[in-house]
Amino acid sequence: MRIYLDMCCYNRPYDPQDQLKIAMETQSKIRIQQLIENGKYELIGSYTLDYECENVPVPMRRKSIKDFIRRNISAYVGVERDTEISAIAERIMETNVKQQDAYHVASAIYAGCSYFITTDIRLLKYQTDEIRMVNPIEFITEMEE
Repeated sequence: MRIYLDMCCYNRPYDPQDQLKIAMETQSKIRIQQLIENGKYELIGSYTLDYECENVPVPMRRKSIKDFIRRNISAYVGVERDTEISAIAERIMETNVKQQDAYHVASAIYAGCSYFITTDIRLLKYQTDEIRMVNPIEFITEMEE
């Protein structure tokens, strides 16, 4: 099964862990990474993810995220697919999803992902039959039932 994690999901372990929801999302995200490393899920990357990763302000975090993606990526949606991705993203943006988020979701849809995993509460309001939108806790809960 193909899955796509957006940048806020990758950054969750670096957030202050004093709220229970954040701590639970962090533990779920770490579990997802373990499952990816063990070959249970196929991780999809994209040029949009690369762009956002380059803008992570803390070099150690940026390197850690890039290294994980590089080691574990199964497929990549490159900039040469921008025409197709843009068409999907335009449709998504009509529902008031921000441009960068729409490009992430469009890349995941284009790559045939079953799940889009994010900690962005606003983005989780977007729902479509094309891909399941969940936070890390929901993903782990659904997969380990």
